Amino acid sequence: MGKIASRFSGFVIGLLLTTLALSACRTVVETVEVKKVETQIVEVEKEKVVVQTEIVKETVVVPPKPFSTPHPILRDLRVRRALAYCTDKMALAASVYPFLPLDQLNWLVIDSFLPPYHWAYAGDENITFYPYDPGKGMALLEEAGWKKVQGMDYRVNADGNTLALKLTTTTFPLRQAWAAAWEEQMRACGVQIIRQHVPSSWWLGETTGLARRDFELGAFAWPTQPDPGVQRSWWSCDQIPDPDNHWQGYNYIGWCNSKVTKAFQEADRTISRSERITDFTVAQQEFTNEVPSIPLFYNAEFFAALGALEGILPTPGEKYYNYNIQDWGIPGRDTLIIGFPREPATLFSLMDGSFATQFALEMVRPRPYTTLEYDFQPLYLAQLSTLEEGQASDDEIEVKAGDQVLDAQGNVVELKEGYRVIDANGQEVQFNGEPIKMKQLVVNYVFRNDLKWSDGEPLQQADFQLGYKIACDPDSGTTSFQACQRTARIEFDGTSYRITWVPGYQDSQYFLPPYDPYPAHQKLSDGRMLVDVPAGQWAALPEVTEYPLSYGPYRVSQWEKGNKIVFERNPFWPGKVRTPTIVLKFVNADNAESRLMEGEVDVLGPETLVIPSEKMLQAQRDGLLKIIMVPGPNWEHIDFNQFVK
Repeated sequence: MGKIASRFSGFVIGLLLTTLALSACRTVVETVEVKKVETQIVEVEKEKVVVQTEIVKETVVVPPKPFSTPHPILRDLRVRRALAYCTDKMALAASVYPFLPLDQLNWLVIDSFLPPYHWAYAGDENITFYPYDPGKGMALLEEAGWKKVQGMDYRVNADGNTLALKLTTTTFPLRQAWAAAWEEQMRACGVQIIRQHVPSSWWLGETTGLARRDFELGAFAWPTQPDPGVQRSWWSCDQIPDPDNHWQGYNYIGWCNSKVTKAFQEADRTISRSERITDFTVAQQEFTNEVPSIPLFYNAEFFAALGALEGILPTPGEKYYNYNIQDWGIPGRDTLIIGFPREPATLFSLMDGSFATQFALEMVRPRPYTTLEYDFQPLYLAQLSTLEEGQASDDEIEVKAGDQVLDAQGNVVELKEGYRVIDANGQEVQFNGEPIKMKQLVVNYVFRNDLKWSDGEPLQQADFQLGYKIACDPDSGTTSFQACQRTARIEFDGTSYRITWVPGYQDSQYFLPPYDPYPAHQKLSDGRMLVDVPAGQWAALPEVTEYPLSYGPYRVSQWEKGNKIVFERNPFWPGKVRTPTIVLKFVNADNAESRLMEGEVDVLGPETLVIPSEKMLQAQRDGLLKIIMVPGPNWEHIDFNQFVK
C-alpha cells in the first residue's frame, strides 16, 4: 500500500511541477483551477482495495518577466514619431541659448546620433527626418487612437485614458529650461508631460534611476566620439540591463533591433573604414526610422577672448582647442594669457592623462594627431598609418596552441583548447586544438623627420626606444599597459617604428601611435642620463614632471605653483610661432569673467566659461570681446523606455 501511495504522490507532484514550468514560460498571467479524482483498483494479497487520489491544481499566478511587457503608449511607433514631429528642436535650443543667432542654433540641432560633419554620418539620404510639423504629429496620434475631445487639454483613447507621460531628468538648469519648453510643445499636440527633475546622484547612480530603468521618458546627454563603435553598448540587444544579467549594459530603453545589433558587431570586427561606414549607416537608418529616442541638440561650448585675438579656431570634435596655439596672436602683443581653472599635477603624461595635463602638454609635447570634426589628421606624424595610406597590413596567419593571441573578450592569452577567439572571417569560434587562421595587424608609425628637442638635438631612434621602454615598465607608474601587452614585436628605424600586433588585435584606431618619444640624450641636473634612470624614479624628476624637453612650439620656462605656467617659444621648432610667450594662468571660475573683462587674462575656454553673461555679450557687441560658440561633444536627447517593469 505504501508503494502505491508513493507512486501516486510522485505523479501528482510531477504534474504540478510540469504545469508550473509551462506557466513560467508564458509572458502573460494565467489563472487555472482544476479538480480531478482518479480511481484505481489494485490487488493486495488477493484482496481488492480501492485507492482514490484527489489531484488538486490550485490557482497559480505567474507574473511576467521584468521589463518584458511593452509600454502601453510608447510601444506604438506612430506615437513615437508623433512626439518627434511635435518637437521644435530649434526652439528647445533657443530656450537654453536665447542669445544665439538662428544659424548657430541650427548648427546645434541633431537628427541622428552623429552630426553631419562626422566621417561616419550616414548622409541625409539615408536617415529619416522629423521636421517640426505638429499637424503631422497630431494626425499620427489620431491614427493611433488618441483623440482630442472638445473642452479637454489632453488626448484620450477609447478607454478614456489620458495621453500622459512622465519625463525624468536632472535638476541641471539647462535641462529645466528645455524640458519646460518641450512640455508646452507637447501640450499643443494634446500630450501631457509630467516633468520630474531629480538629483544627478539618483538619476545617474549605480543602483538607481537610469541604471534600473526607472523611467518612462528619460533625458540626459550622450557624448559623440571619433569612433561611433563605443555606442554599441547604448542600443545593442545584448546590452539591455535587467535583473537576470545583474543590470549589466547601457541600453536603458530596452530597444532591441537585430539589424542594429549586427551592424555594431560587424563594425567592431573590421578595421576597414568603408565597411564600418556601411555598418554605421545601417544603424543610423534603423535608429531614425524606429525612433527609440529623439535627438535634440548639442550642448554649446563657449570661448571668450579679447576682440583683437586672431588665429584661435576651436572646432567640434577637437578636445584641446590650443592644438594650433602657435597661430594665436594679438597685433602688437608678445604675450597671451589663458585663464585656466585647474593646475596640472604633473607633466608626466604616463602617470596623469587629465585634461589639465594634456592641455599643457599640447604646447610642448603635443599629440601626433588632431581630431577636428571627429576625424583624425596627422600633426607630428608624416601621415596616418592606415591601410589606405599603405602604412599597415592586416594579414591572415595560422595560430596554434601555445601562441599568444587576443581572445574574444579582448584579453591576451596563451591559446589553449576551449578558448574562444575571433577567426580570420570575423566569427567567434572555440579553439579545438587544431591550427586556425586569425588576423594580424602590422603597422608602421612614421613621425616627421624635422622635429628637434628644445636643446637643439633632433629626435632620434633612441628616443622612441626609450619611450617604448618606459611606457611598458611596470615601475614607471603608467596607468595602462594594454598596448604593451598587445605588442607582439616592435622594430625601430630612425623616427619610425613598426609594430606587429598579437593575432586577433583589430582595434579601429590601430593607426594612432601608442608610444611617445623621450629624450634619451638628456643629461639631468644630478649628472645622470635620463636613459639610465630606473623607471620607478621618473615621477620624482623635475626634468620629466615640470620642465620636460619640448619638441612642440613652446617649452616650459617657469612654473609658479598655484599661480601660472609660463611657456616660451621653442627656438628649434620648425614652424612659425606668432606669439613668443604663452601664460597658463590659474583662475577661479567664479571670477574668471571679471578678470577677462579687466584685461588680466586674454582667453577663456569652456572648461572655465559655461554661458557668457549679458555683460560679456554687450562687450562683444561693442567690439571689445570675441565670443566663439561650437557644438560640444554632448548631445541632449529624450529616450523612450520601451517596456514597463
